[in-house]
Amino acid sequence: MDNKNITKILKLTSQLMELHEVNSFKIRSYTSAIYSIDQGNVSLEKLDKEALQKINGIGKSIAEVIVQLQETGTHEYLEELLKDTPKGLLEVLEIKGLGPKKIKVLWKELDITSVHELLEACQAGEVAKIKGFGQKTQESIIQSLEFMASNQGKWHYADVEEPVETLHKELVTIFGEDAVSLTGAYARKNEIIEQVEYLIKTDDRKKTLQKLSSLDVLHQDKKSSSPFTWRGKLGERDLSVIFFITSPSNFVNEQLLRSSSRAHLLSPMDDGKPLGSFFKTGNFDNQEAAYKEAGLAYVLPELREGQFEIPLAKENKLPTLLEEKDLKGILHNHSTYSDGKHTLKEMAQYCQELGYEYLGISDHSRTAMYAGGLDIDKVAQQQKEITSLNKEMAPFQIFSGIESDILVDGSLDYPDDVLDSFDFIVSSIHSGLSMTRKKATARLIKAIENPYTTILGHPTGRLLLRREGYPIDHKAIIDACAENNVVIEINANPWRLDLDWRWVHYAMEKEVMLSINPDAHEKNGYFHMKYGVLTGRKGGLTKAMTLNALSGKEIGEYFAKRKEKINK
Repeated sequence: MDNKNITKILKLTSQLMELHEVNSFKIRSYTSAIYSIDQGNVSLEKLDKEALQKINGIGKSIAEVIVQLQETGTHEYLEELLKDTPKGLLEVLEIKGLGPKKIKVLWKELDITSVHELLEACQAGEVAKIKGFGQKTQESIIQSLEFMASNQGKWHYADVEEPVETLHKELVTIFGEDAVSLTGAYARKNEIIEQVEYLIKTDDRKKTLQKLSSLDVLHQDKKSSSPFTWRGKLGERDLSVIFFITSPSNFVNEQLLRSSSRAHLLSPMDDGKPLGSFFKTGNFDNQEAAYKEAGLAYVLPELREGQFEIPLAKENKLPTLLEEKDLKGILHNHSTYSDGKHTLKEMAQYCQELGYEYLGISDHSRTAMYAGGLDIDKVAQQQKEITSLNKEMAPFQIFSGIESDILVDGSLDYPDDVLDSFDFIVSSIHSGLSMTRKKATARLIKAIENPYTTILGHPTGRLLLRREGYPIDHKAIIDACAENNVVIEINANPWRLDLDWRWVHYAMEKEVMLSINPDAHEKNGYFHMKYGVLTGRKGGLTKAMTLNALSGKEIGEYFAKRKEKINK
C-alpha cells in the first residue's frame, strides 16, 4: 500500500474519531502522522514497525496501524469505528465544508444517516433551525449535494488514463493495432470522462464479444449490451466502458463519427450539408483522407469540438499545436518555504534533471497563513538562497516569483517595493470565493491592472468535480489581460485545468500569451505539465503563444523588460 492510500485511510480514521468524539490527543496523533507522511519523502510500503517509528510524527500505535494496513488493507481500530457508524454517513463525510462535528449534530438531532436524508431535511428547512447552522449553511449544503449528484460517475482524465491505456495495449495485442480505436470524450482528451468508448473492427462479432468478456479487467452488464455493443465497467472503478463492434467497411466512418462532438459533426460544409452526413455516407481509406475529400485540412481528435476548427480547416490555417517537448521551463511551483513538500534546491535539481532550462518558484504570499505564506523577511531569505543556487547550478536558472493573493478589493498583498524584488508575480484568488460574476470580474481586473502582475493564476479557482469556480466574465478578463500585457495561466493540475480550454482560442485571438503551470507542491507535480498541454491543445494553443516555451535567456529578458517598463 503506497503513501497516498495509507494517508487516505488515516484521514478517514481521524474523521470518524471526531465524529465519535474520541479524545483530542488521539486525533492529533493521527493528524500529525498524516502531515508527516504528506510532507515526507519516504515510501512506507516496505517499512517495519521499528523503521516507521523513526519517522517524525509516527508513534508506536500509528506504526502498528500502518503495518496492519500494509498486511490487510485496513486496521482494527478503523473497523471498530465503522461498526458504530451508519454506512451512509461515510458519503456525508465527503461533502465539502461539512466537518465531522457538524455531521455529528445532524446525525444525533435529525437522525440523518445518508446524503438522501440530508437533502430532504435541507429542502424541508429543518437544518436551518439547528443551532450553529442557519439558512446560509443550509443553502450551501444543498448546493454541495446538487453538485455531487451532478458529478456521479464522472472522472478526471488523469485518473482514468492509466487503466485505459493499459487496457488499450491489451486490446491491441489481442485484435491488432489497426482494429482498435479509442473514441468519444477520451479520444478528444476532455478534462472529464463519463464513459470510455472503444471501436473494434471485426468480421466475427460473436467471437470478438466473447474475447472481451474473457478479460479479467472488464465486467459486463449483459442487460445493456447487445450484438453490436459490449457495455460494462473497467476494473474496480465505477468507470463505464462501451465497445462498439463494426465491420471493416464501416470502421473509418465510425471512427470519424464517434470521435467527434455533435457540434463538430453538425458544422456545415460548403454545400450547406453537415459534416457528419458526409462522414456517414463516404467511403474512406482513413480519417485523413475523409477530411481531405471534405475539402478540409485534417482535424486532430482533440480539436473536434465544433468551436473554431472548421473555418480554419477550410482555409488550411489550423495551428501547429503545442507539444510537451516545446516547454523549456516550469513556472508556478511551491517549496518548503510555504506549503511545498520539497526544498527549493530539491525542486530546482529535479526540474534540471527532467531537462528543463529554468524553474519559476512562486510560494504562497503572506496572506495565505494557512499555507505558510512568506512574510517579507522570509521573501528576502528565499531570494538570497535563489542567488546562491543560481551560481551553483548555472546555466540552469531559478526565477524568483511569488503567488500573491488577490485581496477582496483586488489589490495584491505586498507593498510595491517587495513586489518589485521578484522576477515575476502569479496573482491568484484563494479566499472570499463566494462572489457574484460582477464582483469576481472586477476583483480580477483590478489585479490584472496592477503593473506587477505577470501571470493571472487559475482564473476561476475551480476544482473539477469538487468545487465550481466563481463566475467570471471570461471575455472581460481576457480583454483586460490583453490591454495590460498579462499572461493567463493554464493550471495543469488535473483538478483545476484552469483557464478552461474553451477560452484558449479567444485569448490567442486577443494576443494574450498562456503559461502551462503545474502549481507543483512536490517534485512529482511536474508531471502534471502534460495535462496542461492537453488543455492548451484543445483550445488550439501554439508554441509561439506559450510563455514557458521561451528559452531561459528569452524568458529572463521578458521578465526584465516588464520590470523596466514598471520602473520608468
